[in-house]
Amino acid sequence: MTKAEIVSKISDKTGVEKKTTLAVVEAFMNTVKSSMEDGKNVYLRGFGSFIIKTRAEKTGRNISQNKSITIPAHNIPAFKPAKTFVSRIKSKVKVK
Repeated sequence: MTKAEIVSKISDKTGVEKKTTLAVVEAFMNTVKSSMEDGKNVYLRGFGSFIIKTRAEKTGRNISQNKSITIPAHNIPAFKPAKTFVSRIKSKVKVK
């Protein structure tokens, strides 16, 4: 599902025009991004958490030069779904 499809569905369900819905969705995404850029996790009860995970330093391999390289420790954004969300997906979505 794309952002445009999300905006369309929310607009249809709420009766709010698409332009306003798009502004709200954009504001939500920007708020989540800016909070995470400030080092804060975002918790949405019943849905999940946008968290910052720290990756440890590790040794990698540059295969084109056949050399070992050190990949420094770094942070990455991640999403951890809520237990209720996971259980609904498990029960409703068939395994392919």
